[in-house]
Amino acid sequence: MNAVVIAVCLMLFLSFIRINVVVSLTISAVVAGLVGGLDIHQTIAAFNDGLGGGAQIALSYALLGAFAAALSHSGLTTLISHSIIKKLGKEPNSGNTQVVRWLLLVTILLMAISSQNILPIHIAFIPILIPPLLHVISKLHIDRRLIACILTFGLVTTYMILPIGFGGIFLNDILLANLNINGLNAVGEQIPKAMLLPAMGMVVGLLTAIFISYRKPRQYIIEQPVINDSISTTISRKSLLISLSAIVVTLVVQLQTDSMIFGALSGFIIFRFSGIIKHEVSKDLFDQGVHMMANIGFIMIAAAGFAAVVKSTGEVGTLVTSLGDMIGDNKAIAALLMLIVGLLITMGIGSSFSTIPIIATIYVPLALSFGFSVAATIALVGTAAALGDAGSPASDSTLGPTAGLNADGQHDHIRDSVIPTFIHYNIPLLVFGWIAAMVL
Repeated sequence: MNAVVIAVCLMLFLSFIRINVVVSLTISAVVAGLVGGLDIHQTIAAFNDGLGGGAQIALSYALLGAFAAALSHSGLTTLISHSIIKKLGKEPNSGNTQVVRWLLLVTILLMAISSQNILPIHIAFIPILIPPLLHVISKLHIDRRLIACILTFGLVTTYMILPIGFGGIFLNDILLANLNINGLNAVGEQIPKAMLLPAMGMVVGLLTAIFISYRKPRQYIIEQPVINDSISTTISRKSLLISLSAIVVTLVVQLQTDSMIFGALSGFIIFRFSGIIKHEVSKDLFDQGVHMMANIGFIMIAAAGFAAVVKSTGEVGTLVTSLGDMIGDNKAIAALLMLIVGLLITMGIGSSFSTIPIIATIYVPLALSFGFSVAATIALVGTAAALGDAGSPASDSTLGPTAGLNADGQHDHIRDSVIPTFIHYNIPLLVFGWIAAMVL
């Protein structure tokens, strides 16, 4: 059997039985090398050579985590959550229930979207913002599965189409880079356009969740707001101005340098030397932020090593040829199978960002052999990677919402986050991704 197939299946199996993803990738890389005809020394050398490919992404995540921790320490995110509570926390009546409900849902959606670009702190905002709002959500009888779907939509769809912040990492640093490394001559302007149609599937899923699946009230035990009394509910004018300045500088530097590393570093430096963060706590904050984002960074590094070993075996070409012979000339079936395999891989490792280096190695030559256009190949690889991010038990796009919504113990990770997001996003994303591959 092909070494690539064996390695991917092994990686999926190890991930699904809850073996650490980094360990799963490393073991699978060794197996891929040995089955593919490399000796142990050649396999390790290929793996080590590939590790550097994920270093830039890992450092970006580490510094973004530090920036998120500094932003939280400034009091801005706490002020936002308390402001929402102050405006929405009153007992709703028949006249304002719907207004309050929609205002709350829109606010959460905007925060999820901005956490990927304007405030590039990813899921770090959820444990800060959501727990204080659970009291209001319960009063309004809003189904928390809907909140999970809204949060996941903002976390995933944003990086699929907006090349800023985490979208810049996904679309440019990872997707574009890996496509071109594997033989596709694509340019940056083509990436968001090609991903727009697949992203419409996410929109369809969100609208379905809001207006059909979870529009009915759901009863929860109403408890007092979950608020950390040790955190001040006010923020000084100086802290507010510095926080906003840090956000603007982070965004501007990232756009000018095309580097999230220097963008996040600039924001953290502003916090550090402005006086908001004291010298004695700056190191703890930095360590806390890096730790928050370190896991996904290490996964990306290991994935780059895995991809390097797979390419070194030379088995990719064999797999492309065998799949081509099995599918024949049917582009429709080829596109569908590539998307389904992408769904399984991402579900296994829990990260669309980490999936691209793995599947691009296989999918780009396969797509070119079937005559898919550049735009269609972009849509295939990008969609295949994004598939499974929503709905994976190990994905931060589901773990983050659960961490906030289960603060009072009334939200189950599998039943209330994983299954709802899988149904509402992976199915329409699969359909729209297939359409994009066929029409672009």
